[in-house]
Amino acid sequence: MGLPWSDLPKARRWTIEVARSEAPQVRSRLWVHLSLFVATFITVTLNGAFLEGHNPLRDFRSWPTGLPFAVALMSILLIHELGHYFMARYHRVPATLPFFLPAPPFFVGTFGAFIRMAAVPPSRAALFDVGAAGPWAGFFASLAALAIGLKYSEIRPVVPDDMALSLGDSLTTKLLVGLVVGPIPEGHELYFHPIAFAGWVGLLVTLLNLIPIGQLDGGHVVYALFSHGHAFFARVCWFLVFFLGMEFWSGWLVWAFLLLALGLDHPPTRSDQTPLGPVRTALGVATIALLVAVFVATPIQPLANKPARTPAETPNSVETNLMETQIHEHTPCPQRVPFV
Repeated sequence: MGLPWSDLPKARRWTIEVARSEAPQVRSRLWVHLSLFVATFITVTLNGAFLEGHNPLRDFRSWPTGLPFAVALMSILLIHELGHYFMARYHRVPATLPFFLPAPPFFVGTFGAFIRMAAVPPSRAALFDVGAAGPWAGFFASLAALAIGLKYSEIRPVVPDDMALSLGDSLTTKLLVGLVVGPIPEGHELYFHPIAFAGWVGLLVTLLNLIPIGQLDGGHVVYALFSHGHAFFARVCWFLVFFLGMEFWSGWLVWAFLLLALGLDHPPTRSDQTPLGPVRTALGVATIALLVAVFVATPIQPLANKPARTPAETPNSVETNLMETQIHEHTPCPQRVPFV
């Protein structure tokens, strides 16, 4: 059945013509996606085993100890990317299946995942839906993993260990730890189960993706909300990221220079003049609030650098501001750093 071209406004007809001509340009080679997924699953599993104090490269029988972390984290990343993918399909924006990026096992085992869109979204509404779907899907998946993992996490006395890492606490993790675990007694800390750590990493991934710069998910959302006003927000946020790197965590500096290399600006959609609508505008504000809810200035620091609690603190007043995951002493040195 043919399209009623003569009955369509000129701008609308152009939009449909572009969508029809660009749709065949994207091709997903299933074997490539599966190979990258399997390779990433292996490296993440190795990292999970290292975090548990085992070296599966020396003792192959110990590799299953990394499966809880790998299954949880890979599920979070997959759900995040499928949120983008299915929303792109809904708006008929041609997109690939997720590409997973393996990384050295001491670097969590993955650099993340992404999908590639082969056409410009037809409107700001479509851009918003595709951009916001991933972070929200990943957030709820991370929340579920963190809640499950916290049930198996342990409160233990703090043991001096130069290789132990202290994980930063966002508003989300602070609230969830309070609900699931409760107050942490004086001289004790919360040691994460691997599934809880995967949930924490998932929230960190959500945070990094929601930064409103360039073509990050946050950049899509802010461009959908403010159109060309995105350029101002992007530059302000870039300087904030750079400041965080100078004052709190060096990883922010790496992220800042990477964003600068990728570009701070966002390309227009094919119909920027189309209003976003009140419902999506409200959801956009909620997505910005989500960025605040998962934000943490210092995601990781050595446990030795954590400020000591004062004697006046009681279990009811102790803030679970930093949560720890300890790497056992017999883990090889290069694998002691789970995330940079």
